[in-house]
Amino acid sequence: MIAELVSSALGLALYLNTLSADFCYDDSRAIKTNQDLLRETPWTHIFYNDFWGTLLTHSGSHKSYRPFCTLSFRLNHAIGGLNPWSYHLVNVLLHAAVTGLFTSFSKTLLGDGYWTFMAGLMFASHPIHTEAVAGIVGRADVGASLFFLLSLLCYIKHCSTRGYSARTWGWFLGTGLCAGCSMLWKEHGVTVLAVSAVYDVFVFHRLKMKQILPAIYKRKNLSLFLSVSLLTFWGTSLLGARLYWMGNKPPSFSNSDNPAADSDSLLARALTFFYLPTKNLWLLLCPDTLSFDWSMDAVPLLKTICDWRNLHTVAFYTGLLLLAYYGLKSPSLEREYNGKAVTNGKQNANGHSCHSDVEYRNSEIKPSFASKAENGIKNNVSQTTQLPSTENIVVLSLSLLVIPFLPATNLFFYVGFVIAERVLYIPSMGFCLLITVGARALYVKVQKRFLKSLIFYATATLIVFYGLKTVIRNGDWQNEEMLYRSGIKVNPAKAWGNLGNVLKSQSKISEAESAYRNALYHRSNMADMLYNLGLLLQENSRFAEALHYYKLAIGSRPTLASAYLNTGIILMNQGKTEEARRTFLKCSEIPDENLKDPHAHKSSVTSCLYNLGKLYHEQGHYEEALTVYKEAIQKMPRQFAPQSLYNMMGEAYMRMSKLPEAEHWYMESLRSKTDHIPAHLTYGKLLALTGRKSEAEKFFLKAIELDPTKGNCYMHYGQFLLEEARLLEAAEMAKKAAELDSTEFDVVFNAAHMLRQASLNEEAEKYYDLAARLRPNPTYTCVISIVRSAKLIIHSVSQLFVITFSFRPLCT
Repeated sequence: MIAELVSSALGLALYLNTLSADFCYDDSRAIKTNQDLLRETPWTHIFYNDFWGTLLTHSGSHKSYRPFCTLSFRLNHAIGGLNPWSYHLVNVLLHAAVTGLFTSFSKTLLGDGYWTFMAGLMFASHPIHTEAVAGIVGRADVGASLFFLLSLLCYIKHCSTRGYSARTWGWFLGTGLCAGCSMLWKEHGVTVLAVSAVYDVFVFHRLKMKQILPAIYKRKNLSLFLSVSLLTFWGTSLLGARLYWMGNKPPSFSNSDNPAADSDSLLARALTFFYLPTKNLWLLLCPDTLSFDWSMDAVPLLKTICDWRNLHTVAFYTGLLLLAYYGLKSPSLEREYNGKAVTNGKQNANGHSCHSDVEYRNSEIKPSFASKAENGIKNNVSQTTQLPSTENIVVLSLSLLVIPFLPATNLFFYVGFVIAERVLYIPSMGFCLLITVGARALYVKVQKRFLKSLIFYATATLIVFYGLKTVIRNGDWQNEEMLYRSGIKVNPAKAWGNLGNVLKSQSKISEAESAYRNALYHRSNMADMLYNLGLLLQENSRFAEALHYYKLAIGSRPTLASAYLNTGIILMNQGKTEEARRTFLKCSEIPDENLKDPHAHKSSVTSCLYNLGKLYHEQGHYEEALTVYKEAIQKMPRQFAPQSLYNMMGEAYMRMSKLPEAEHWYMESLRSKTDHIPAHLTYGKLLALTGRKSEAEKFFLKAIELDPTKGNCYMHYGQFLLEEARLLEAAEMAKKAAELDSTEFDVVFNAAHMLRQASLNEEAEKYYDLAARLRPNPTYTCVISIVRSAKLIIHSVSQLFVITFSFRPLCT
């Protein structure tokens, strides 16, 4: 128990510094924009949508069905909202729990000695776990690992009680349920059933390859055959249900996600796919270079036999086969148990119980946890328990390393990544066991105390180095900027592009532009980066350049609706209304099939229709505008904020003098967003028009209260006061509006007009003059001249009036 607690404590301590980390990378889409986490979304939607909130049967779905992980995110969201601290805390606690369970599992294989402790510490400290623990979306892997180990431990209990206790089938039921839960955390959790079968055959029953078929026909192995058959049936059922639930179709990915899968060359695909497991093993062995993303060209394709990396592939598979042969070969005379050498059944070192020759021979033909019935023991005779041999543990370690990794090898279907560090969380269990049992075998084999100490301290040093690397890597996951900068060496195109987004959010515009251009230098056809650069240029009023990059983005990805949207907005603002109309229409016709994020696409299409409706509205085509608005309402996704759309529908009905319909949509706008200022202003105008003056004034004042810095609010209220003949109050509102929005022509010009209506001609002249400077125009100059002339005439008349009355005769 001490080993489990210490290992868990180390796993907890190493990741404490991640508690202050922010959301990073995929966290945004899985948590921040995932509608399935919101309270108003029925929780049952989680069981019909993928990990990212897209309907599983949708053609663009990622097909990653992880409802238990999404449920845990929803609970986090319900308790702490979008505070990342609580999400990180759950991840760290889960990792500590998995570490404790792994150490307990290791104890069943290695015994109570310090090698179990070593295995637990190595797993707790391995740097490959950083992405799974420090990255919140990695919770899927950690949660799957928790139930993976619970399932495996249940099956070990089933094996040890099989044949003499009715509870054995309770343990088997626990195995199946935990396997199902593991799969519902992440897909590859179901592979625990195959690992359990390997444990039963090669560890518990200690069968070798040549003994498997004969053993099936022996009557005494019926229990083994039944257990393995049930594991196979349950695994097949889970996979069949999983395939059916996702629509019986594999996911589709872009070529940048997995370039080898998109290669036309069969040779390049084969060589690359054979090489990738080698690269993954190297990351486990020497996790010196880690990255948040290994897509695109992070691992260049192997296109020819002459590529020197093929030597790594040959070495990897040769080593794998040799280890498998070592574990499955016929028994040798020399064995070791729990780190102590045993020759012909006699233990060479003290400190552990000695096994007799009879026990040793029995251990080769009977299960390592032999039941009372199988040993011929009856009534109150204690059961002997032997630890598996090194060969047994090697076989099980290889199965833990290889089997959970098989879904990521592109062997059965193409996956949406080249390398994913978090996918190695479960396989790392096999790796840690393999390294530990290898070190233990060397420790037993050598005779000199110096060499034994060297092996022990070398293993301990490896654990220390792994722990130091984990702490350093956790620092990279503190925020997105550090994370993306750390990935520039591995995947420069993706890292620079994401870094540009971060720098832009920090208002470091020139640095962000430079980052986007660096990304495009490494990969020029990235539609997202072309779009992001165009958006940056548009926000900085460099419209011609922005249009250029939007067109390049559309050329690279013709379904990128957001690029059409912003192109149309620029064209509309430039007065190119016909081009803008065609752009918006083309955008609205793009289907959402096979798109990675259909929700974002639908939002962009809805925005395109909204802007097209505004275009028609400004041209006075109110019927066409309403038709487009209604289409936008039909197509808008759940996460779209509809208040502006509803408000514009009210405006269109208002212009058509359909006041009840206009009022309905103004109210809908306010219901969808109670602090929507334009709806307060437009609804106030409608109330004033229908004679509800006091209600109207309340809405105008509420708009000012919501944003006292917005000049437009004061302007609308001023116009209302002007219509009510409250001239001085109207003039005050006009001056306030012009002071706040002194660069807005319409506000300044209307303020001048209202001041003139209130006969404050000097103030009016001042603002007419400012309006003329904002938008030079002969008409406005003429208005200023008229005001000045009116002012001069009034002054002359008043002087004449004074003179006339000063010479009036005195009354007698």
